[in-house]
Amino acid sequence: MKKLMIALVAAFSILPMFAVAAGGNVHLDKANYDLSDKASLQSGAKLFMNYCIACHSTGYQRYGRVATDLDIPEQLMKENLIFTDSKIGDLMHNSMNKKEAAQWFGAPPPDLTLVARVRGADWIYTYLRSFYADESRPFGVNNTVFPEVGMPHVLEELQGISTPTFEVTTDKNGVEHKKVVSLTSDESGEMSSDEYDEAVLNLVNFLVYAGEPNKLERQGMGVWVLAFLFVLFIVSYLLKKEYWRDIH
Repeated sequence: MKKLMIALVAAFSILPMFAVAAGGNVHLDKANYDLSDKASLQSGAKLFMNYCIACHSTGYQRYGRVATDLDIPEQLMKENLIFTDSKIGDLMHNSMNKKEAAQWFGAPPPDLTLVARVRGADWIYTYLRSFYADESRPFGVNNTVFPEVGMPHVLEELQGISTPTFEVTTDKNGVEHKKVVSLTSDESGEMSSDEYDEAVLNLVNFLVYAGEPNKLERQGMGVWVLAFLFVLFIVSYLLKKEYWRDIH
């Protein structure tokens, strides 16, 4: 019975690893974001407000909190980063009607407050750089990370249009399968490839911040907690030796 219980515990322990492994085989590029870089966060917030919030809200964040955390003057936030009649203390919702959005896109665009915690920064970074032209899709684009995505390439004016190069393989049943192996930009965007990558990284940085605004504070506090526990361990050990020295 004991061996059976150990086997069951081991099986359930490794199941999550198989689930992650089965989640997809798309290569994800590393997003080297930096939550201490206020300039990057401010640029990411600007991109989000200009290109994303019309469809995607961050409904668990407030305009005022973002302005304070990112060192954005309140008046500047009101004049340049709030495009509705929302007040500075309001949650960052948009005015898109969910029923209409479901008709346009197939499903209402999700709230992005926690997207970096759910998907991961690397996934977002790669996804926003992996759109390519596909006339068979409703918005004329597809994505290597999220095939048959229902979202248009909202950053197209910055990146331009990418053309895919396919690898065609035939399975044992004679059915052909096309796989995108590379993307080539037409350089028609306002930014160069390097500039666009940096802009996307700034946007990812902002979304990581949005998912956990106090992450840096938590990590900094964690160092002090570990240091305290280390000192407490030493004191406890010496106290234990003092109490037990007559017995041992």
